[in-house]
Amino acid sequence: MDLFEYGAKEAGNESRPLAEKMRPRNINEFAGQEHVVGSGTLIRHSIEKDQVFSMILWGPPGCGKTTLARIIALETCSYFVHFSAVLAGVKEIRSVIEEAKEQLKLHRKRTILFVDEIHRFNKAQQDAFLHHVESGLITLIGATTENPSFEVIAPLLSRCRVITLKTLSDDDIARIIETALKDKERGLGNLNLELSGEVLSHLVRISDGDGRMALNSLEVAAGIATAKKQGDGESVSLTLDDLEKALQKKALLYDKSGEEHYNLISALHKSMRGSDPDAALYWLARMLAAGEDPLFIARRMIRFASEDVGNADPYALSVAIDAMEAFKFIGQPEGELALAQAAVYLATAPKSNSIYTAYGRVKEAVRNGGALPVPLHIRNAPTALMKDLGYGKDYKYAHDYKEEYVFQEYLPDKLEGRHFYFPTEKGYEKTIGERLEKWRRIKEEKRKELKKESGN
Repeated sequence: MDLFEYGAKEAGNESRPLAEKMRPRNINEFAGQEHVVGSGTLIRHSIEKDQVFSMILWGPPGCGKTTLARIIALETCSYFVHFSAVLAGVKEIRSVIEEAKEQLKLHRKRTILFVDEIHRFNKAQQDAFLHHVESGLITLIGATTENPSFEVIAPLLSRCRVITLKTLSDDDIARIIETALKDKERGLGNLNLELSGEVLSHLVRISDGDGRMALNSLEVAAGIATAKKQGDGESVSLTLDDLEKALQKKALLYDKSGEEHYNLISALHKSMRGSDPDAALYWLARMLAAGEDPLFIARRMIRFASEDVGNADPYALSVAIDAMEAFKFIGQPEGELALAQAAVYLATAPKSNSIYTAYGRVKEAVRNGGALPVPLHIRNAPTALMKDLGYGKDYKYAHDYKEEYVFQEYLPDKLEGRHFYFPTEKGYEKTIGERLEKWRRIKEEKRKELKKESGN
């Protein structure tokens, strides 16, 4: 059975899930992934010119990997074979190869072999594709949520292009939901369902960029809502309560663009500042459960590391950045633990806002003092003219002196002797403070000597 026969049979099967029925039939119905399927992109060009190549589609669940593979097969009139790496083995692969030979010989059709979760194939199973991909007998489209660099063998990877798909945006998910609500042929258009903005926003949020999850949740909630329907033709409101029943999960009060968004991030920040790891973990979990963008939280942690911990614990910034990178690498839900680890580390780190307040003093000095000139001895002097003008003259190279320190002025003359940074006695800042005290004492003594010598 080829893709077209499969489609004809399935069209009459009303038992299919809404996500399957609403699967886009062509490239123009495809939601999101403009960087992959938009005008002028490699994929669109290959479809239009019927020059499909082997590829690995790498992206999160529900972003359209299977749908894109089917569209490629459909629009290029190819024979489409779909199987999951979880269920198939080398025996099934060999069967597909024989089938591909028959399709080419009898029908002059190329075979597109779509392998879902290709990362689950072992080396021997992946090796079985190599020769046939290279010969062009089959066009392999693999789909994976894992990094292909680690999960697909190098020889196979070198014969495929890796196409990276992104998590669907909130706008993409909203469009998918609205299309399903309006479509009377394949969707829920005949149910006369109405969704408030609040319900739509919550459905988008809990879908977390997964189009399949959005439609599955909508379908179950729609069934609950229409059970309350009194008569034919009557419109039905799908409520937040219907969604909660469908998801078996309480809809947490949250609005990404409203007051609660700022209340919760404020609670997280202040819990970490107040050295309360328990509260920090609670507010972190609340935000993640409500659908907040984890990278928004990670960015706040990075800011917190400099604003509230600073040099009291210089590693805090590294921990925050590492947590963000770890989350980007492994995603949800596993990546949430990296954020939790960072939240606990930041909450229990020694606190200092010295960097924050020092930078505020500096900005004020810049506003009030304007563009003060750079002292001649620390100016760059790349040309002879600049050297003749005194640029770089009498500059003292710190490494030529004992302990890599020598007295000289670095601030503009009008700011001579001005201090902006005052380290605390907490954590590593105590060590910094001891060094600074020593260096600043040397500077003050040298300034007094120079003033005596000049008679001022």
